[in-house]
Amino acid sequence: MKTNFYEATFIINPVLEEDQVNEVKEDFETFLKENGAEIDEIDEWGIKRLAYEIDGKNSGYYINAYFNAPVTIINDLERYFRLQENIIRHLILKYDNKMLKHRELQKKGKLPVVFSETAEEE
Repeated sequence: MKTNFYEATFIINPVLEEDQVNEVKEDFETFLKENGAEIDEIDEWGIKRLAYEIDGKNSGYYINAYFNAPVTIINDLERYFRLQENIIRHLILKYDNKMLKHRELQKKGKLPVVFSETAEEE
């Protein structure tokens, strides 16, 4: 079965208690594993201010997940996010080869320097 590498970012309702946030995150991880995905990393950003108000909320708890998954899971994942009342927004990205290379360099801490120090000082 064909798999791709994906990044999913989702925003959880900020009024939830810590244990409720953990439950939402664990449900998401369980959903991925039950549908044949391999989780590479879950990165919790915590509560951040939203760029614009969503459902009367100005902030949200951000979670970023990186995973390999069968192509067939994405429609189910979209449906999963829409049905979760505590997830107020989501975004799923499919990585291409360039993005995969960048991710590997990022994990190794070997991202190239784009600007020299002299350019930063100006």
